[in-house]
Amino acid sequence: MTGQAFLAQLITQYAALHKKTAGPHAEAYIKQIGIRTGEWLERFFNEDSGASWTVEKYAQVIVDIKNAIGGHFRIVDVHSDHVVVRATECPFGSAVKHAPHLCNMTSSVFGGIASRQFGYGEVSLRKRIAAGDSVCEVAVYFTPANSENGDIYENIPVTPENGSPFLWEEETIRLLNEEMRRNDEYILELLDELETLRNKVKESSGTD
Repeated sequence: MTGQAFLAQLITQYAALHKKTAGPHAEAYIKQIGIRTGEWLERFFNEDSGASWTVEKYAQVIVDIKNAIGGHFRIVDVHSDHVVVRATECPFGSAVKHAPHLCNMTSSVFGGIASRQFGYGEVSLRKRIAAGDSVCEVAVYFTPANSENGDIYENIPVTPENGSPFLWEEETIRLLNEEMRRNDEYILELLDELETLRNKVKESSGTD
């Protein structure tokens, strides 16, 4: 037992419980926390705040972040429009399988940093240990023109200098509530479609 193992178990169990109580809203919370955490971590790598990041630096930073918290990540490909990284071990260990939606933390940390540094980030979680794959493989694109459908991050606000990204101002809370409302509307639309389909099946069965 180590402190890191204990925290990983604690976080995954809390995330699993939160998912059961908050439902689809849990993913929205994880996403927002990841965006804020990514900004906080990003500051450790901004030796010269006026210098623009290269794609190579971005790839190294996201790998360093994950490995610093217990992951086993490495760079697979670096291109001008995207990078690919792969991991043989998740920072949350095997316990992540109890809370696979924690992968949204990886997506939002990577995507948030890409958005702030390059103006756009789209994260494709190609493979996930949490979902039963033997490795995690993540592609991050810096332009919309790509062949994969991922989580899109753009127009991410930056906390003012000397401010804390963890101060949840009213605007952030409003945006989070708005995202959850859209999720609810989508679920209601899906339920209506299912009900319509069920009625059509019943009518068809009655005709026969």
